[in-house]
Amino acid sequence: MKIGYFLSSEEYTPAELLAQARGAEQAGFEALWISDHYHPWVDAQGQSPFVWSTIGALSQVCRLPVTTAVTCPTMRIHPAVIAQAAATSAVLHEGRFVLGVGTGEALNEHIFGDAWPQTDVRLEMLEEAVEVIRELWRGEFVNHHGKHYTVEHARIYTRPDTPPPIYVSGFGPKSIELAGRIGDGYVSTMPDADMVRRFREAGGGDKPCQGGFKAAYADSADEGARIAYERWPNAGVPGELSQVLPSPRHFEQAAELVSPEQVREAFVCGRDADAHLEMIDRYAKAGFGEVYVANTGPHWQGLFDLYRHEVLPRLR
Repeated sequence: MKIGYFLSSEEYTPAELLAQARGAEQAGFEALWISDHYHPWVDAQGQSPFVWSTIGALSQVCRLPVTTAVTCPTMRIHPAVIAQAAATSAVLHEGRFVLGVGTGEALNEHIFGDAWPQTDVRLEMLEEAVEVIRELWRGEFVNHHGKHYTVEHARIYTRPDTPPPIYVSGFGPKSIELAGRIGDGYVSTMPDADMVRRFREAGGGDKPCQGGFKAAYADSADEGARIAYERWPNAGVPGELSQVLPSPRHFEQAAELVSPEQVREAFVCGRDADAHLEMIDRYAKAGFGEVYVANTGPHWQGLFDLYRHEVLPRLR
């Protein structure tokens, strides 16, 4: 089991993300996730730096592998540009980079005023985008005239020796099937064995599966739960709302229906090492080989100390 740390771009400044990356490496974490957002989920989180600038800076402050968790390469940024950004990131990180992709959320992708497509269309766009990205990574001039994307006389010159893997996020049956069919790995935030099984049966085989969960480190579980509810009330927003709501204020309105108890159930709160180990074990039993923990709130150094001294030694 590989244990990584999840850098939350929605909540921390670029300097804080770099400091967390250094701290995670020093604490013994083995890899990094980083989220790709244009907006935070709610204003209380308060940040959203451009992820590709941060990924470049990460290459200069630590040696941990980095996975985008996840990038949407379909609307806000054309897949030809994502292909160049990911290739440069893989060069800077000397091959320790994974492009994690998904169908995205209206929260981030609607900013040019385009209509937000239905799920089947978004999956179709993602499949074509991945095709474009991989074609460009071959290093030749590309002319692509597809249903959703056009690329003319484009060539990526700065490329790693080996193209980075592309891991695909999926939660519903159709998206998991797509992940199994086109992905080099699978990304999820739910410790669900049925999802992993579906991915493997759809063509995923023995490819890597990455999972992640959120924590709120504090002196007590109650204090951690308070921080979680203050910063991430959207964690309790159900169903497809996370994909279709267009702005932080809409998430704040939806979160008014979410109770503190609902958010608490979605987090590991406080500083109990056993609670973290129990959550990691849930992912391990579901079939995930990599698990990433995110901290919310100001006490991320406390979480690093907890993992350095109690969690990681007991796992190893």
